[in-house]
Amino acid sequence: MINLILFGPPGSGKGTQAAQLVDRYRVLHISTGDLFRYEMGNNTPLGQKAKSFIEKGELVPDEVTIGMLQNKVDAHPEALGYIFDGFPRTIPQAEALDAFLAGRGEAISRLIMLDVPDEEIIQRILGRGATSGRADDLNTGIIQNRIDVYKEQTSPVFDYYASHGKSVKVDGVGSIDAIFDRLCEVVDAI
Repeated sequence: MINLILFGPPGSGKGTQAAQLVDRYRVLHISTGDLFRYEMGNNTPLGQKAKSFIEKGELVPDEVTIGMLQNKVDAHPEALGYIFDGFPRTIPQAEALDAFLAGRGEAISRLIMLDVPDEEIIQRILGRGATSGRADDLNTGIIQNRIDVYKEQTSPVFDYYASHGKSVKVDGVGSIDAIFDRLCEVVDAI
């Protein structure tokens, strides 16, 4: 079983690469953003709980997010592994994910970070904003703030898994296919 955390700042290409990894390795892509939308859209008990926090402008507690992850994993017993995208964002979330997987007799195989310079990320997100129309993808100040938040709050998760010998950086610059080939080298080595 291959359990990956696809990691990197906003605009690093995680979603694009996750789709290709799913096709090649037959793993299940679990995006926490998608989970929240699904659970809230279907008005599940966890979705109602998450919505109550979001409506107050508060972060959804880790146990609610882990509950959603558990539901998704349990709904797909045929999966050959998982790609976690957007989670964990903090060390307590990483510890909670590890505990959840350990309870299933599994563990994270690798955290793979797409390493992309800030200037490249800004250009990518601006380009995405030009087609998506998302206002937050058109404002360089907001984009830079998202990068800064990632560096301050999320990047320590890389070090957490590095201390367990599980973190790898992959050059996230180049064509989609070239980046995918680099990712496959890491996954094939597992």
